[in-house]
Amino acid sequence: MTKAIMIQGAGSNVGKSMVVAGLARAFANRGMRIAPFKPQNMSNNAAVTEDGGEIGRAQALQALAAHRAPHTDMNPVLLKPETDIGAQVIVQGQRTATLRARDYAKAKPRLLEAVLESFTRLCEGTDLVIIEGAGSPAEVNLRTGDIANMGFAEAAGVPVILVGDIDRGGVIAQVVGTQAILPPEDAAHIKGFAINKFRGDVSLFDDGLAEIIGRTGWPSLGVLPWFDEAWRLPAEDVMDIASTPGGAFKVAVPRLNRIANFDDLDPLSSEPNVSVEIIEAGHPLPGDADLVLIPGSKSTIADLAHFRAQGWDVDLHAHIRRGGQVMGICGGYQMLGREIADPDGLEGNPGSVPGLGHLDVITVMKPEKHLSLTEATYLPTGDAVTGYEIHLGETTGPDCSRAWLSVGDRPEGAASTTGRVRGCYLHGLFSSDAFRAAILADLGAKSDLAFSDSVEAALNTLATHIETHLDLDLLLNLAETPRCYSKS
Repeated sequence: MTKAIMIQGAGSNVGKSMVVAGLARAFANRGMRIAPFKPQNMSNNAAVTEDGGEIGRAQALQALAAHRAPHTDMNPVLLKPETDIGAQVIVQGQRTATLRARDYAKAKPRLLEAVLESFTRLCEGTDLVIIEGAGSPAEVNLRTGDIANMGFAEAAGVPVILVGDIDRGGVIAQVVGTQAILPPEDAAHIKGFAINKFRGDVSLFDDGLAEIIGRTGWPSLGVLPWFDEAWRLPAEDVMDIASTPGGAFKVAVPRLNRIANFDDLDPLSSEPNVSVEIIEAGHPLPGDADLVLIPGSKSTIADLAHFRAQGWDVDLHAHIRRGGQVMGICGGYQMLGREIADPDGLEGNPGSVPGLGHLDVITVMKPEKHLSLTEATYLPTGDAVTGYEIHLGETTGPDCSRAWLSVGDRPEGAASTTGRVRGCYLHGLFSSDAFRAAILADLGAKSDLAFSDSVEAALNTLATHIETHLDLDLLLNLAETPRCYSKS
């Protein structure tokens, strides 16, 4: 019979996603059939699934850890912020609406039905479902209608393990305070706790563990030391993106307000001969950059205005004039064109805006979202490229005649007459080792990295880390058959 356990955090960014990925790989290595699940995620870093939808990229990584193909049931509700007060709502992989925060709260009861439906399906043929919460259950002001933490735990009938983050300080208060602030019926779902991100001698926290156990009555599953290889795993949140020093070859990436699907940066960040520099608002694009990479965006027109407001358009023009290379992916590709038209007002008021003008193409936004896993060919070398497409809009124009990718018989992408400015819709293309090596070789850098192998190695190292420091047998004993599944 399927069992389940839910990992909730005593705060945001305590490392829940990484812990779930490590648990998934550790139990999969024991020969168990594992599935990750997150009822509700908020992220513009999405993955396209084989069943034709999209989920949070963290759940795709957890599926990889579990040796499972990513599926829309693993993250039935995905919120993709478009403005500070509104987000696109993806339900079971498909866009359903764009809602303001207040309106989304009213929609939660019907969304819970979809969440439980997906969860019940995921339980079939699975030994253990490892569920990730969102934020913290201590945000009791959000408890009404909750589907992400205790609201789901109650509806599904699953036990909870609470994870605290000692690196930010005050971890005893995090864990004990969570119990103190929760309603008793919610606190009763928590069956144990664990501490994450400890630096130094773990035994120095023995008294701290005893204090938490004494005050809460919860058993400890252990203390996880800081995981040094976390940087090798794809980042889940935009706040986790950081500049990565490497070799002399420099890639400059302007951080857009609504940056999306920035997993394109992960393989480049892993390259020992490449430095990836994230350029924050208010800072110029560096004059010594070899490549300026403009990433995807959830709100292309708004991010184009943000790009200009930083003076990056002037910096980019100077970079190209000096002979520098530019690549735009998805939203970045659209920005590089002559014009972006939005006749239906999908991103704001209907109308059109001038692009940066470095590619002779025009983009027209259309309501139909293109979602696909894609196999392509890099035309200059014939190397195979795998990736995914996830975008609104169609791009056409003279520079498309210089497409540098092909998807079957369909040309993909565009290039300037000089070849120094390129764009395409294909995300994830840098994960293809031969393509990445060819691109970097053209730009004067060498690559010997097997990226997918490095991610697999990091997941196995993480699993060993989890096995060594957490009591996984206790966790299995605490897991229970979900009430919603046993009744189905």
